[in-house]
Amino acid sequence: MFDLSDNAYNRVLARDEPKFKLWRSAGLLLTYRCNAACEFCYYHCSPEKGGLMPVETCLAAWRSLKNLAGDTARIHLTGGEPFLYWDHLVDILAEGTRQKLGPVDLVETNGFWATSESVVEERLDALLILGVQRLKISADPFHQEYVDIKPVHFLACMALEMFDPDNVLVRWEKYLVKPVPTKGLSPTQRDEAYVNSARDYPFRFTGRAAGRLANLLASKPAEAFADANCLGDFLGAKGVHIDPYGNVFSGTCSGIVLGNVNDKPLEEIWRQFDPRAVGLIGTLCQKGPYGLLDKAESQGYRRLDVYADKCHLCTHIRQFLLENRVEKGIIGPSDCYR
Repeated sequence: MFDLSDNAYNRVLARDEPKFKLWRSAGLLLTYRCNAACEFCYYHCSPEKGGLMPVETCLAAWRSLKNLAGDTARIHLTGGEPFLYWDHLVDILAEGTRQKLGPVDLVETNGFWATSESVVEERLDALLILGVQRLKISADPFHQEYVDIKPVHFLACMALEMFDPDNVLVRWEKYLVKPVPTKGLSPTQRDEAYVNSARDYPFRFTGRAAGRLANLLASKPAEAFADANCLGDFLGAKGVHIDPYGNVFSGTCSGIVLGNVNDKPLEEIWRQFDPRAVGLIGTLCQKGPYGLLDKAESQGYRRLDVYADKCHLCTHIRQFLLENRVEKGIIGPSDCYR
């Protein structure tokens, strides 16, 4: 297990200054492919996307996280929709068990596949045998545009019988009990349902969420975020997400690449991270997304009249920079942006 002083940034700080925290959790995005294309998806997943994280990449990241955080390390498997690749998911869990990497904390799904009792029982039983501690089920108006509520409800009921009830999470349970069938709504009604959901359960406007949904809720000019830097977000992130290609994102800041586990072990990416470095991440940590505007506008970026929050501003600028091939290697992959 690493100590805070092992990080390059932390080593030069005074005792009372906020430190860069150890990463204790890692969400492994097995794929960008999903049977849904939700308007609030942080990672812009859809049926047209691809990518599949190799088993060894998963295991290497898993081992690295244990090196970083010891017994406090928490791995969760997500996507995209990991159950589109059920056999691959099982291979990862089985190999992790064989290598004694410890239990997987969480597996996420939208439940589209829970179409029969035999399938659900077989798969949940396999997860339990392979050491998965918790199951997280997505249930909200965004998913309900693509996923029928019946299999989702059926999966939740069976999971409550087979898992410890405290280990079955539904995001968000309100919409499991009282679904909002957005698939059958008019565009105006659907937008209203989206806005109501976003107000009930606030989230970041990154990925696809920085598109139509953010525009519906935008109300502040870019100047409103002039003093909103991102240093605390990077320093305080307790974990990362790693995409199918090995790209490492801080927390839910999709599309900002801190490093790639295929090039460098996760613990080394953590050890070398320094928010004072030049470039996009350094600017975000010192000045926030507003600090990106001058450079972007000098290259043709046209700011919006209003933004939903600083993440909307950041993602909108990064979308432009990606399309103009600026900050290559840090802004990407394209899967997160379109």
